[in-house]
Amino acid sequence: MTTIDSSSSSEPPTSDETPGTHGATGSADENALQGPPASTVDGEWQNPRRGFLFFLGMAAIAGGMAQLVPAVLTLSLKANALDPENATTILSTVVAISAAFGLVAAPAFDRVSDRITWRGGRRRPLLLGALLFLIGAPLSYAAANTVTLTLAGIFTTLGFTAVTVACTAILADQYSPDRRGPASAVIGLAMPVGAVVGLFIAQLVSGSLLAQFLLPAGIGSLSALLLAARLPDRAITRAEVPTMKVRDLLGTFWVNPLAHPSFGWAWWSRLLIFFGVAAVQAYQAFYLIIRLGYSPAEVSGAVFLSTLMLTGTALIFAPIAGKISDRVGRRKPFVIAAALIFAVGLTIVTIATDYSMFLVAMAVVGLGQGVYFAVDLALISEILPDKSNIAKDMGIMGLASTLASSVVPAIAPLLLAIGAADGEQNFSALFLTGAIAGLLGAAFIIPIKQVR
Repeated sequence: MTTIDSSSSSEPPTSDETPGTHGATGSADENALQGPPASTVDGEWQNPRRGFLFFLGMAAIAGGMAQLVPAVLTLSLKANALDPENATTILSTVVAISAAFGLVAAPAFDRVSDRITWRGGRRRPLLLGALLFLIGAPLSYAAANTVTLTLAGIFTTLGFTAVTVACTAILADQYSPDRRGPASAVIGLAMPVGAVVGLFIAQLVSGSLLAQFLLPAGIGSLSALLLAARLPDRAITRAEVPTMKVRDLLGTFWVNPLAHPSFGWAWWSRLLIFFGVAAVQAYQAFYLIIRLGYSPAEVSGAVFLSTLMLTGTALIFAPIAGKISDRVGRRKPFVIAAALIFAVGLTIVTIATDYSMFLVAMAVVGLGQGVYFAVDLALISEILPDKSNIAKDMGIMGLASTLASSVVPAIAPLLLAIGAADGEQNFSALFLTGAIAGLLGAAFIIPIKQVR
């Protein structure tokens, strides 16, 4: 992780404890008033009506669908079709390299977004995301080798990154801190909800791998365009954009954890928690095929049902957790509890001996995800170091989840090979590692000072 050093602002403090600076302690409202985002007028947030939340949620969910249906199902099926004996290695290669591109793209897109002076407003990476989805899906289907499949995965990941950049920045742009719970829940749940909706659609067209690739991507593209058309985004002028210096450019990928320790702790916590998320999402199809004996033809339905169980549980508890968090003015206890619950769910996965037990484990994971995603972005939005570069700092935080998606496939083959006999994979080692990461993620929330 890296540091921000913007010459357009005062010199950063040495800790979170210096009042009146970017790293100041105090209430969320006090921190939020330290230079309101450019999308506000006279320091006030627009707090759009509920109709806007629908379009924001639809774009985030459809973007998650376009990304996760390949990650959870169709890339596995395509890799298995290319080379059944080396399918897990192909998947790891595609996911790891794609995630690495996303790792660089997220803060770069965010930095550019904060500086866009188009008449339609700053959050127009939505348009780029729509285009990239439409390139990645057909190329994935047509891929005849690992290289082409990896290139297609890069396009899809960059599309998802562009949409996510816009949605997370819009949350901080448009909503005041005391009204971010529902929006945080909607955006946070975009991934699991997008996965279950996308997998349902993929199951309906399970006889056509082409349709399984194209439909989620098409819906993701259309939803991004609809949000772009509906977004009440105030345009900024060139005079409002600070001059970019070399150290500002380098700061695109960096927030100094010594100057802003709360941001640093939150970043590491997110990385560890999303490690577990990535482990169960990317490898459940292979788990069901290798450990529980499902055929490639049957696995689409099994993955859909398990994802439905996870997402349904998350949907029940996320709105409740988001509203309670807003009402009591606390975020940390919810994140800590969610990480602990998530770790328990992954532990159950490691000892599951049949599909019924696996579904129970996924329900527990869903409970943890629901509580976590309800408050995750709301917490992060209250500890941003630089209120004039909201999208850039949110993008750096987004690196945590993207990096987790790169780390998991990089080390998964090693974990899967631990003590494994011929033809077997040690999924217990992979999922237990994810559980331990979740526990550490919960512990890393405790030192955060700016948010209760």
